[in-house]
Amino acid sequence: MSDESQKEPTMEEILASIRRIISEDDVEQSEDVEREDVPPPPRAAEPEPEIEDEDELPEPEPEPEPEPEDVLELTDRVDPVGDIEPLRPAPALVSDPTAAAAAAAFGHLSASLLMPHDLRTLEDVVRELLRPLLKQWLDDHLPDIVEAQVQAEIERISRGGRAR
Repeated sequence: MSDESQKEPTMEEILASIRRIISEDDVEQSEDVEREDVPPPPRAAEPEPEIEDEDELPEPEPEPEPEPEDVLELTDRVDPVGDIEPLRPAPALVSDPTAAAAAAAFGHLSASLLMPHDLRTLEDVVRELLRPLLKQWLDDHLPDIVEAQVQAEIERISRGGRAR
């Protein structure tokens, strides 16, 4: 095995041999060219030297940047081209009577919430809006509350004031 490793040429010897052959070919071609007045064929590129360390790798050349094209803004209008039709407005999601009813309801809501201009505060407006709601709640629940409290007081008195 050691004989085989000694017989095999190293990479450096192979490259040196290739360079020597190329340089001999160049010398022969230049002699032929002088005789025939014909331009020599393009010279073969030398093999790149082997790089052992990855840090020594040459930086790749950056790709050329494309020339900027005309960029349209989203608000720019474009003329239709060929078979392309311009966009049409989308059909409405609701019918006209439904849209009118919704708009009227929103109008009524906003009119009821508008602040009056006669120097009333927001607290005054809220109190005014809550008054009918509070009245309805008291009408529904006050009799039951009063009755429960009277019943609790009667029981307390009948026990002689011991509970509480």
